[in-house]
Amino acid sequence: MSAGASGNQEAVRPLRVLVTGGSGFIGRHVVAALRADGHQVAVVDRVDFGDGETACVTGELEDPAVREAAVEVGVDVVVHLAAETSVLGSVERPALVHRVNVDVTAALLELCRERGVDGFVMASTNAVVGAVEGTMTERVPLAPLTPYGATKAAAEMLLSGYHGAYGLRTVALRLTNVYGPGMHHKDSFVPRLMRAAADDGGVEVYGDGRQRRDLVHVTDVARAFAMAALDWPSGPVIIGSGASHTVLDLVEAAREATGCPIPVTHVEAKAGEMPAVVVDTAEARRRGFEPTISLVDGMRSAWADFAPSVAS
Repeated sequence: MSAGASGNQEAVRPLRVLVTGGSGFIGRHVVAALRADGHQVAVVDRVDFGDGETACVTGELEDPAVREAAVEVGVDVVVHLAAETSVLGSVERPALVHRVNVDVTAALLELCRERGVDGFVMASTNAVVGAVEGTMTERVPLAPLTPYGATKAAAEMLLSGYHGAYGLRTVALRLTNVYGPGMHHKDSFVPRLMRAAADDGGVEVYGDGRQRRDLVHVTDVARAFAMAALDWPSGPVIIGSGASHTVLDLVEAAREATGCPIPVTHVEAKAGEMPAVVVDTAEARRRGFEPTISLVDGMRSAWADFAPSVAS
């Protein structure tokens, strides 16, 4: 066991960990971090993990048979990443998002109770608190503004209930904007910047571009999940960089990382867009987590997936 996850040099018992959504962007990094710490890891996902070594139950978690096959007796911790994460999609298809984010989480928690699983760590979001003037902390009341945020808030309440009633250790990591290698299939702002650089194109920026965002690198996020799976106590924890950058700052960081001009076109701001996301990461720091990857270095790592190959 490395000191990177536990924060100390003490040897610990390797865990059997099930990662839901382990074939996804964050999931693959979490699997790697857990393995680096000596744990035995299995995956359940609608897409096979595909490395020929990882035990993977392939199917939809809405299917009870898939859940039953995945949560085996002897699993120590479930890291629950599988979810419908599109905010816009949640507005268009709220019933689907509820089934996946709430009903599936409830069913997994019940299997954990029945099968003696010790811990449950879930990927959550700061969208559970909605628009906040000032700094977000874990003490801000839940007040989601979208079906997506509401489903994650409901799932957090399920975690709290299973901890209170059954003693299951339940941790909800409220992630800020996660970026890094493996985003080539995504359409968030960082991959749009990378595609613009690769195609000698530009990007659209809503409004004046002074909206502030907290970006945290996926490698740091994976380390937080590995730490939480090992021994973090129950409750929500904000995982972010602790530094808010304007959208224009992100463009400048991408220009530095890629060496490309990436021209900007300003377009009308979207209604309801949050002017700033500023988070307090003191609770994560108390638990031993500190992000290590700077914004420009993180952009460089993301650029590797998009950079045009150089002909020999």
